[in-house]
Amino acid sequence: MTSVDLDDGRELLDRLERYYDAVPRSGARAEGFGPLTLFVREGQGWPFYARPTAGWSGAVGAADVTRVRARQRELGVPESFEWIAETAPSLRAAVEQAGLTVHEHPLMVLDRDASAPALPGSADGVVVRTVGPDDPVLPSALAVPHLAFAEPGTGVGAAGTAELGEAVRSRAGDGSVERVAARILAGLTCVAAAVQDGRALCAGQHQPVGAVSEIVGVGTLPAARRRGLGHAVTAVLVADARSRGIETVFLSAGDDDVARVYARLGFRTVATALIAEPAD
Repeated sequence: MTSVDLDDGRELLDRLERYYDAVPRSGARAEGFGPLTLFVREGQGWPFYARPTAGWSGAVGAADVTRVRARQRELGVPESFEWIAETAPSLRAAVEQAGLTVHEHPLMVLDRDASAPALPGSADGVVVRTVGPDDPVLPSALAVPHLAFAEPGTGVGAAGTAELGEAVRSRAGDGSVERVAARILAGLTCVAAAVQDGRALCAGQHQPVGAVSEIVGVGTLPAARRRGLGHAVTAVLVADARSRGIETVFLSAGDDDVARVYARLGFRTVATALIAEPAD
């Protein structure tokens, strides 16, 4: 795994750090703990995490992590920390000393001057497209990544359209579709999906802030894997980001196998994204 060179690389990582600090603020409040900031979700939705405080240049100790964990337990939110290894080198030792387990993920960027991935055509009745706020596909587009992440990896899995239907029904009325629809209308989220027979077989999002956007949550229904759907959805998300004037498109790959898929789209590994959480 390669890291970026010092000059251009530092500017790029600083740009990503500013994004990581800004993107939760549209749906969370920030609580300061010296070298760490805890983002706390306002209302329902995915819980956020703690990360290094923007502009903090000192070291982080295990006691700092322990203070944040105590607050997370008090709030009833996950004891989760996310950061870039290269920009906060002391944090990994601190979170491990505080009893958390660290997971590594390739942090990948599509260069500004790179050619956009070719957009997919339709095949086998599958159409890959963006999803609007009133689109009937939106509920399945939000449900399918949950099934995908429950069966990690790139191999064909068990969960299929029956499980997807049940997942959509179980989430009905929880407000998640309405929240994402509002974010789409506000320009804070773009959802793309590979659609067949009125349901999403694969879906993902990008979250623009200024000239930077992160592609997140790309997941394929396990029974529909090995058909290039994740590749196609990512290409549509990149095209949408470019149409909005986004200069930096990035993502965190689940593992090296997934990173190789994104590399074929023109993404390159520039650093390591770290996620710390209690051991299972």
